Amino acid sequence: MSTNPPKIRYISESFIKPQYASEESKRPLYLTPWDLAMLSENYIQEGLLFTKPPATNAQEDFIRSLLDKLKQSLSEALVHFYPLSGRLVTQKNENPPSSLIFVDCSNSPGAKFIYADLDMIISDILSPIDVPSIVQSFFDHDRAVNYDGHTMPLLSIQVTELKDGVFIGCSMNHCIGDGTSYWHFFNTLSEIFQAQGNNISITRPPIHKRWFPDGVSKILNLPFTHQDEFISRVEAPKLRERMFQFSSQSIAKLKEKSNAESNTNKISSFQTLSALVWRCITRARCLPHDQITRCRLATNNRSRMEPSLSNDYFGNSIYAVGGVTTAGELLEHNLGWEAWKLHEAVANHSDKVVRDFFDIWLQSPFILQPARIFDPYSVMMGSSPRFNMYGNEFGMGKAMALRSGYANKFDGKVSSYLGYEGGGSIDLEVCLSPDSMSALESDKEFMNAVSLSYQLH
Repeated sequence: MSTNPPKIRYISESFIKPQYASEESKRPLYLTPWDLAMLSENYIQEGLLFTKPPATNAQEDFIRSLLDKLKQSLSEALVHFYPLSGRLVTQKNENPPSSLIFVDCSNSPGAKFIYADLDMIISDILSPIDVPSIVQSFFDHDRAVNYDGHTMPLLSIQVTELKDGVFIGCSMNHCIGDGTSYWHFFNTLSEIFQAQGNNISITRPPIHKRWFPDGVSKILNLPFTHQDEFISRVEAPKLRERMFQFSSQSIAKLKEKSNAESNTNKISSFQTLSALVWRCITRARCLPHDQITRCRLATNNRSRMEPSLSNDYFGNSIYAVGGVTTAGELLEHNLGWEAWKLHEAVANHSDKVVRDFFDIWLQSPFILQPARIFDPYSVMMGSSPRFNMYGNEFGMGKAMALRSGYANKFDGKVSSYLGYEGGGSIDLEVCLSPDSMSALESDKEFMNAVSLSYQLH
């Protein structure tokens, strides 16, 4: 008798508009080079897994009430985060041939809201060593690129009911914002939900005025006339995806070691952990001695600009910095040497670097192509443990775990999340080819640093 794995069942979908349209939302929102460069990337897909309150496991009114409150909270949140209710629009220009892409919130059905269920339990999701592929079904916009925001919602929230839990997954167009903006929205949605419709003034109103250098036009035309000139769609290779936990004590020991080896006290915990990941993944891949390898860190520009940009700036403001060497040189040196390379890259990321990116882009506009940027010999550290992930509550207490969708994954992509235990712990979501993952699991240096308490998170 065949035992086919359960499939997700989509029960309902609807579109949610802002509770009311602000005057600001009635005007076109023009995008910066930071935003436009993301057109060929995937949506951001991250979400939280909650346990159903024990007394409500068999009660249909619990999920009905949850859905109603979430829809109402989303409608209120979209008043403040109105770009997420819109669509991308392209205006073609003939002389010279070019395209203007902007956000229109006046002619859109709004954000999408989906309710689905799945005949599985929480342990089916969290117990396997690898993240099960069914998790990709917890998110809308599977395999979509941001350019698809012309016809697809810029924001989609999917609530998937398990037998004993609820997963709330959010897909947000990366042209509209980066990880900082994503969690700013998610935190505000939770804040509004917990206020129970009392029309509170939200803690952190988003800033929608896009940043441009002085004297630069706020309307930027792309030198393309057809999407095929700048949009590429690449299917990820076969990957294994696994979560690894690092306790605050383990990270502190690594940090102490790397600083001692580099005779400094400037290397951060995250720079040290990133160096360890780079080192151990490179060893697991068995790369040729002369193979160039890089470790890139997604870095927030906001605090590095002069004057600094508010953390409430809602849009993209990120840059990838990192170290580069050969596989042989990387493995011949110690952890401190590698961590210092990453520290220098972060320390040298300045206001001038940020403005230079703008100058280069304005001279020759480009759209990032992931397949050309990320090679199978390097590591990309995405997301951030600084984001407030486990502070989001929707009437079910603290989330049990964070998981992400298919989007933006490739061999060597590592996403860093706030550890479930807090206190400086970090969870890493590692994506590698099956052979490289097996080798990493046998790497003593790496596994000795992984928390032994890794259970269901």
